[in-house]
Amino acid sequence: MTNPYSPEPGLVTVLLGPLLGDFHYWLSRSRSLLEFEDIEFLDTQQQSDLLGRVHQTLLEVIAARSLFKATYGQIGIESHLLEAWHDLVSECWQIMIQFRLGQSN
Repeated sequence: MTNPYSPEPGLVTVLLGPLLGDFHYWLSRSRSLLEFEDIEFLDTQQQSDLLGRVHQTLLEVIAARSLFKATYGQIGIESHLLEAWHDLVSECWQIMIQFRLGQSN
């Protein structure tokens, strides 16, 4: 008997591949910003801590993407992990927005 709450395997593959690509893209952009820009509204320790979290998460995303490709999309990722990655990307977006707005003033 199939689980009515379990998504179709094809649907997971269709959604997960691009999602992992998006995480990779935004975490890479965030890493570049944090490595090469002085973000005035973050102290040095805050910026360093955020960069460390971004770097660690980027390594996790790269590993998940590699497994996803190697298994032809036959893996899944636990939702709590996806949520944590999404929360970090959202935090980085807020930093990017605030940084860009500060540059325009």
